[in-house]
Amino acid sequence: MWTHNAGNEAELAAIEAIVDAFNESQEEYTVKVQAFPQDSYNQSVVAAASSKSLPCILDIDGPNVPNWAWAGYLAPLEGIEDLVADYLPSTVGTYEDQIYSYGYYDVALTMVSRESYLNDNGIRIPTVEQPWTVDEFNAALETLKATGQFEYPADFATSFTGEWWPYAYSPLLQSFGGDLINRDDYRSADGVLNGPEAIEWATWFRSLVTNGYIPLKSGADPAADFINGKSAILYNGTWTATATRDAFDDVVFLPSIDAGNGPKIGGGSWQWGMSATCEDQEGALAYLKFAAADEWVAKVAGDTQNIPTTESAAAEVEGYGPDGENNIFRTYSEEFALVRPPTPGYPFIATTFQTAAQDILNGADPQQTLDQAVADIDANQESNNYFE
Repeated sequence: MWTHNAGNEAELAAIEAIVDAFNESQEEYTVKVQAFPQDSYNQSVVAAASSKSLPCILDIDGPNVPNWAWAGYLAPLEGIEDLVADYLPSTVGTYEDQIYSYGYYDVALTMVSRESYLNDNGIRIPTVEQPWTVDEFNAALETLKATGQFEYPADFATSFTGEWWPYAYSPLLQSFGGDLINRDDYRSADGVLNGPEAIEWATWFRSLVTNGYIPLKSGADPAADFINGKSAILYNGTWTATATRDAFDDVVFLPSIDAGNGPKIGGGSWQWGMSATCEDQEGALAYLKFAAADEWVAKVAGDTQNIPTTESAAAEVEGYGPDGENNIFRTYSEEFALVRPPTPGYPFIATTFQTAAQDILNGADPQQTLDQAVADIDANQESNNYFE
């Protein structure tokens, strides 16, 4: 088994506990764990795939599943359908109607603030049923800016790099009515990434900087800056909950904005699958079926403080029961999560969108920038025969 969790003590320990339990449960197979640093993990998998030396079991960042399945890295997980039937849809990796992976948890994007900041300034606290509209959010930012209390009224974590950009900012595009690619056939981005809705998103996204609502580039730790009072609203993930709750007794985790098509948040985190070159797929499947049980969902999600993928496991994880303080995060995943486009072309789409979004935030013309992104994405799709 390969995992990206070197340096992530809590998750690695939880996975090792599952492996130990499986190894002790039977005598036919033995799973051995090799952990890699996350920064080098994907490169290690691609290199091993090229030399046909992949391990039998490996974890995969959810958006990469279709690409790795198309490239022949992964084998479908046959006979696992019933075991993952109750999983959050965003935690099951599929390609061409076959299941290739599953994950124990998801994470959710959220607007983090304090009741005192909002109540003291007459700002309505949004709900799942009635999130902020764009106009309402802009007005809230203007009100908070006028107090002079904060360096910036909001922080969108623009210092983060890589997959954060499509994960965090394409849901805002999707709430406006655009997308990264047309999901009817996953052939072209024309009309969805450069149409009127996408231009409206890009113009608004840039205005957050020009209006002084967010920094062009956040500090290295936006959550710490929020805790230190530099911002009033933090757009970030549920992984900020522990630190912000420790700092404030009135912290609130709010839904993302509704730009006309409902709030949207990214879905899909790290998942587990089987390599196509595994010499003992029966053994790998035996492990993956064993490890899919609610007991292990609760173990991994609980130890990593993430959203358990099944409702029954959530009931066993502190804070995720029906009345738990973290249950709102699972509600956001259930109600608002949209997986990044499940196409083998996604890695190229992701890096192209990141470049375009960064350029727009820095002042590039939205129409020209997004037209070029569409041209690049469509050329890549066509050059790969649309991954058919």
